[in-house]
Amino acid sequence: MPQKLTGKIAVIVGGTCGCGKSAARMFAEEGASVVVTYRPGKEASAAFLADLPGSGHSAFPVDVVDTQSIVALKDSVEKKYGRCDILVNSSGFTKPVAHDDLEGLDDDLIDRMFAVNFRGQFAVIRAFAPMLKASGDGLIVNISSIAGFNGQGSSIAYSACKAGIDVMGIALGRALAPHVRVMTVSPGAVETSFVPGRGAEFYARAAATAPLKKIPQADDVAEAVLACATHLKMSTGSIIVVDAGRAL
Repeated sequence: MPQKLTGKIAVIVGGTCGCGKSAARMFAEEGASVVVTYRPGKEASAAFLADLPGSGHSAFPVDVVDTQSIVALKDSVEKKYGRCDILVNSSGFTKPVAHDDLEGLDDDLIDRMFAVNFRGQFAVIRAFAPMLKASGDGLIVNISSIAGFNGQGSSIAYSACKAGIDVMGIALGRALAPHVRVMTVSPGAVETSFVPGRGAEFYARAAATAPLKKIPQADDVAEAVLACATHLKMSTGSIIVVDAGRAL
């Protein structure tokens, strides 16, 4: 079958682990040249790219809390490819804090949460927006969480960050149209190592409370990200929920 993304340049920030890594593989399978980022992990990124189908893939360092690092990433992509058609924001950070532990959610942790999970995502979009507009058919996909609308995430600050990502996607869906679409993919609890301390027991309990009686895997989230690029061409500012019905 013909590949749907041949000739496209897809930049996946945080594309070397979890959902971002799965998305990078799927984009490559559809013919895109994939750029992934690391912080750190240069050798692991190179090994991952070597196993991807297709060609023209790259890995560059970035720290999303450092705007100059983001600008350097944009410059590297522009120098090597001259364009960017798809941008996926999949980097993130969390530290579980019980919602009734107000002292545990101190100022430093709140600031770190917003710097990584909200400001960093916006700064990446700000840097890449000119290239995405120049593409004429640009796409941004932000990875959010159902915590953004049900308030049940790993901490109150994490939930607030994801609510901000949701609103940002809606606002930018208007602001960047018609040349750039902006989509948000909101998973529930995904069976990855993203949240420290979550193991088989947690995921078994979570699956038991979900209507579909299962927990999404990284590939399930990546398939939704890919669909934004290959099938949902008439959608922008939309939130795609991938949670086995857990938010119902």
